[in-house]
Amino acid sequence: MAPGRMDLHRGGTLSTAAAGPAWTRTHWAEPSGSGHNGDVTSLMPTRTITIGTRVMWAIVLVAGIALVSCGAIVWALGHSSVSADATNRLEHSRDRIRELAAEGTDPSNGRPLEDVSTVLRVHIQRTAEGPGEAELGFVGTSSDTELVWVSSDNVSFRPEKDAKLLKHVTSRAAASESVIETVRTPSSSYRVLVVPVQGGSQHGALVHVIDLKVAESQLLRTMAFYAAAAVFTVALVTGLAWFAVERLLRPIEQLRRATESIGEDDLTTRVPVRGRDDLTALAAAVNRMLDRVQTSVEAQRSLLDDVGHELRTPIAVVRGHLELTDPTDPEDVHQTQLLAIDELDRMGMLVGDLILLAKSAQSDFVTPVDTDVAELTEMVFDKSLALGERRWRLESVAFTRASIDPTRITQAWLQLVANAVKYSAPCSTVSLGSAVRDGHLLMWVGDEGIGIAPEDIDVVRQRFKRTAGAQEMASGTGLGLSIVETIVAAHGGRLDIRSKVGEGSVFTMTIPLEASPVPSSSETTTSGDAGASPPEQSPTASEE
Repeated sequence: MAPGRMDLHRGGTLSTAAAGPAWTRTHWAEPSGSGHNGDVTSLMPTRTITIGTRVMWAIVLVAGIALVSCGAIVWALGHSSVSADATNRLEHSRDRIRELAAEGTDPSNGRPLEDVSTVLRVHIQRTAEGPGEAELGFVGTSSDTELVWVSSDNVSFRPEKDAKLLKHVTSRAAASESVIETVRTPSSSYRVLVVPVQGGSQHGALVHVIDLKVAESQLLRTMAFYAAAAVFTVALVTGLAWFAVERLLRPIEQLRRATESIGEDDLTTRVPVRGRDDLTALAAAVNRMLDRVQTSVEAQRSLLDDVGHELRTPIAVVRGHLELTDPTDPEDVHQTQLLAIDELDRMGMLVGDLILLAKSAQSDFVTPVDTDVAELTEMVFDKSLALGERRWRLESVAFTRASIDPTRITQAWLQLVANAVKYSAPCSTVSLGSAVRDGHLLMWVGDEGIGIAPEDIDVVRQRFKRTAGAQEMASGTGLGLSIVETIVAAHGGRLDIRSKVGEGSVFTMTIPLEASPVPSSSETTTSGDAGASPPEQSPTASEE
């Protein structure tokens, strides 16, 4: 099947023969009688939206909402300002016509104003109308008025041409009180002032009209400019947001590339760490994680290599002897059998140690319980007596309680004792002890064995590593100290080694106590006191 080709299988399910983009499943019902089960799956590619795109559009959306909100506020304030300004101009016109009617003289020549019509004419002539602004004069009786005066010909706005507006203000002209109101017609919206002017039996009215559309034209131009500026701002914010987000999220992209490039053959890739922000801290944390992964993988590789080497040797030995064994010679068969059993025992011991080290990574490797350290020390000492012909010495007993795993601690302690016996001469001294110092529990084993050179102390801590002197003196897998260190580390402690070549060694397990120990009132020690520390060198021989 060609790459990416889709095939329809029985049951109405579409499948792809080659890996492609991500797909989503959709179902639809088959028509009855189609011969399918009615469930057909469609594979459709899904689209991935990056977090950078989401952040950028979120910024743009917030900026757009902010600009629209500001525009709405500006429009509302501008519209209110236009309405208030129109009202102020109308009130000013009302005060002027009333003042002129009260004085009764023409300000230009001082002649008396004979009637209402003259008052309206003089006022309209003296008024300088702005754009979209005009005045009308109505004269008549209190019950009926007619339009007499209009604004001069140089005024472009002609309110008298709006029939609906004219009809409305004509009905208002006969009123006895002034009024300021908004009148809406199909043509426009107006702010209208109607001021009655009384003169004897004659009744008149001044009508001042302001076209709000014209008054708002400046506001509309301002809003158009604002809209253009807003569009430009959004475009600018989009560009800046893309630039800023790209720089901000660059560590995440580098992190993704680094994690994708990591494989079995390359564990050295690291994320560049620049800056002091949260993403930089994340990159540093990932680098530390990669360091741990690399260390773990390299340790596993080294372990597998060492295990392969250690198992290969006894297998080769057993195979070689089996191939050379004379089946007709009972003695030769017996010797080969003993050798094979010995090598198999060694492999079994090696496998058991490796299983123990593998379990050390589990959370339940140690199970701390409240333990009587004095009782544990004496028990380990009693078990040690059977490990070899030595002068055994219990130097110190710590009468305290600690939260430790007594089984694992006993295993580690006896391992140190076994090493002391293995690498020391018969009848030499092997000492044990426990003590509390500076909030830590100390448990040690000392011997008068071959000792360890200073440059070899770090070597013996490694798995499958043994010194030349140890190899000559006794056999082993080289995992004993690794097991001890693993158990001590699981308790949050450390293994200290002090040694001198030809004089002996002291191995001390130091484990922090959760709380300060409470000494027993009956505290005694076999040798020394409960606060004793492990000796700086192997103890002086004295039989137990």
